[in-house]
Amino acid sequence: MKNDSRPTVLFLVHRIPYPPNRGDRIRSFHILDYLVRRAEVALAFLSEQTPSAEAIEEIEGRCGWVGWTRWGRWRRWLRAAWSFLCGRTATEGLFASGSLRRKLRDWLQDHQPDAVLVFCSSMAQYLDLPGLENVRTVVDLVDVDSQKWFDYADLSRGWRRWVYREEGRRLRRLEVQIGRRASAVVLTTPHEAALYRRIAPEANIQVVLNGVDIEYFHPNFSPSRKIGEAGESSPDAEARCVFVGALDYQANIDGIAWFCQEVWPLVRRRCPKAEFVVVGSNPSGEVHRLAQQTPGVRLVGPAPDVRPYLAEAEVVVVPLRVARGIQNKVLEGLAMGKAVLATPQALEGLAVQPGREAESAEEPSAWVEKLFALWADPQRRTALGQAGRTYVETHHRWDETLRPLARVLGIAESSPGAESLCLRDAKAGTTESPRD
Repeated sequence: MKNDSRPTVLFLVHRIPYPPNRGDRIRSFHILDYLVRRAEVALAFLSEQTPSAEAIEEIEGRCGWVGWTRWGRWRRWLRAAWSFLCGRTATEGLFASGSLRRKLRDWLQDHQPDAVLVFCSSMAQYLDLPGLENVRTVVDLVDVDSQKWFDYADLSRGWRRWVYREEGRRLRRLEVQIGRRASAVVLTTPHEAALYRRIAPEANIQVVLNGVDIEYFHPNFSPSRKIGEAGESSPDAEARCVFVGALDYQANIDGIAWFCQEVWPLVRRRCPKAEFVVVGSNPSGEVHRLAQQTPGVRLVGPAPDVRPYLAEAEVVVVPLRVARGIQNKVLEGLAMGKAVLATPQALEGLAVQPGREAESAEEPSAWVEKLFALWADPQRRTALGQAGRTYVETHHRWDETLRPLARVLGIAESSPGAESLCLRDAKAGTTESPRD
């Protein structure tokens, strides 16, 4: 039932924001959790599969109205191809849905939102629906997605290079249009905001950092299982590092491949019993092949809780060559009090000081030297972990990072007496965005 004392926010999300187990859902879920304590929320999203009864119950328990539709795995890729052939972005085609449009149109016939929050450029296409012309609109781009496609192009060859570059060019045009249409555009880091300001100088830009659940990801977490149980880890591993991320996301696949091909063979020559543990949802065929063909690489795949793997690792590695915005996998490693070793690209969105809260390496030889230095020095790992934990406690609490979002939406920044609806046992194993 509508509470007339609270504004109504229409939240358009490209994927169901529950469970919060990958980069985009982590951010969209915490935004939803923040909004429902301050406004009546109408939520619209797409889903590749029929959501579980638990997911629907959790979402409907938070929102005044929920409208969703299934993508259709093959049809959405056909729509993406058709959209690209027609001169638009493939991204728009992937998330285009006549069914969702009809549900939104029906809802808008009887409701007038006070504000619209659009999550990612792919959902901006629904802003042309009747009834939204004069509504305050905020688009959370998260990051400048066009630059990611340009980065992919730089790492690719042949026809892929051309396709990635063309998608980037078209997305950039869309991002400029969004800046003209929206009341405000939100990005996750000052770096992304500066990049977007160069391409859309007239846009009203606001930085809204990603947060991390510092109670759930905590250094005091103690795994209930022992190393080696269920064949998940090698009990005789002399040194262990872990990567946690969505294993069907191109940036993560590229980073894992680079690490396995360029860094890990050098590591194994010096330490034949070193172990690289890879945890995340939907492992691609390439990730499976890398795990099968690379000695010392253990593919866990999806996990209901990633904390045991983070807790067991001496070092959390984030070897991304393409990274936009803030990497949740870095925040979670820091929050767990772990030594994090990452590329400069993966740390770019954070205010950490390499060598103080985390370590950074770029070339394979530097990766090897820093890995072995950390493995050999428990006190150094502890110092990094403590500094990293202090950093996220200071800069990345969700309720603090999301305050600017309330301001640009025109809703109250606080709701006296309201408590977070976020469920601790709902935190499935985290994976990264696209987004990550």
